[in-house]
Amino acid sequence: MTHIKTFPLIALVIAAYLLMALGGGMLIDADAWAMTMPSGAGLTLRGGDLFVIAGLVALFVDLMNGGGSRAIRLLLSGVTAAAAVICLAFVGFAGTATFLLLTIMALAAAVVRALGARP
Repeated sequence: MTHIKTFPLIALVIAAYLLMALGGGMLIDADAWAMTMPSGAGLTLRGGDLFVIAGLVALFVDLMNGGGSRAIRLLLSGVTAAAAVICLAFVGFAGTATFLLLTIMALAAAVVRALGARP
């Protein structure tokens, strides 16, 4: 069970985004949810917005999770951040604002892990 706690959840969100984008990205760019606010303004969330929300939730859970070895958590967070940066730079369908935000979240998790790993 501790091995599951050490795995960064942001990596799952990034992998899901890449799989959806690999399929053409139509679901990422499509409207996923729309409603009218009490003020009368319309609120529309696209598929990419839902990935950002999922990334924020995953980042929060990752940072609050204290399970597993500190060194393993740091290593996995660093690998996730490095993979996200490489995908952002070199994979054509990952060059979007949504994926940039997911990459920043992965980098933030790695930095927090690195700073928290010091005694």
